[in-house]
Amino acid sequence: MDRRLFQQAKELYRGFYITQPVGNNAFSFAQRQHKKIFVPPLQQGTLSDVQIGDEIVFVEIEEGVEHPRTGLKNFVYWPYQNKPVFIFDNHNHAFFFWLLGYLSGIVKPHLQLVHVDQHTDVWEPEKFPSFSLQPPPDLKEVFHYTNYHLNVGTFIKPALQLNLFSDLQIVNTSAEYGISFNEPIVLDIDLDIFAPGSSVIEDREKIRKVREWIEQAVLITIATSPFFIDQQLALHWLNEIFNM
Repeated sequence: MDRRLFQQAKELYRGFYITQPVGNNAFSFAQRQHKKIFVPPLQQGTLSDVQIGDEIVFVEIEEGVEHPRTGLKNFVYWPYQNKPVFIFDNHNHAFFFWLLGYLSGIVKPHLQLVHVDQHTDVWEPEKFPSFSLQPPPDLKEVFHYTNYHLNVGTFIKPALQLNLFSDLQIVNTSAEYGISFNEPIVLDIDLDIFAPGSSVIEDREKIRKVREWIEQAVLITIATSPFFIDQQLALHWLNEIFNM
């Protein structure tokens, strides 16, 4: 990982609130009592640094009930076996870290994106990026787009539109968990695959396949998805994945 770019990423992800109805804060904004969400700071660390915070990072209303969710204390960049792993709460931040990987020369254009999730996350964004891969975008542009235009369901199509990836493989059925890859990939994991009631195959088999794909990955992004899975449970399975 390019140290200069990572330092810039840390300066951007310093811990801040989103108070306007944009990005992840737009969901049911007019009806909500909680009008702001927190985006945690980024740090370098290991799994032990992935901890639950006490700030609300996502709010939605379902069947008339408001559900504020707390997320992570920090986003963590973990150099694992000489490959970057980024761990964060809301899934749209994957877009930023994919582009950070690209700008650092780790993610080469036209790799395959393997998206392991109980959701497809291929909703249409409100707008596509105004930047392209060539000339390389400014990291501030990527940050602003990620946080103020994308949400947890709209971050994949913009990456495909930029031609950052050659193909998208969504893994959310038992058949797709049987796929193997012979070429390098970018691996994107949503820990909500371990949420109660979401199982399409046995959890230990999921871990076995995810570990196999980790070996093929040049960069790994992992979302703890506070709205879709209890965060203590998410961190339990995160540690299980890497407890090899």
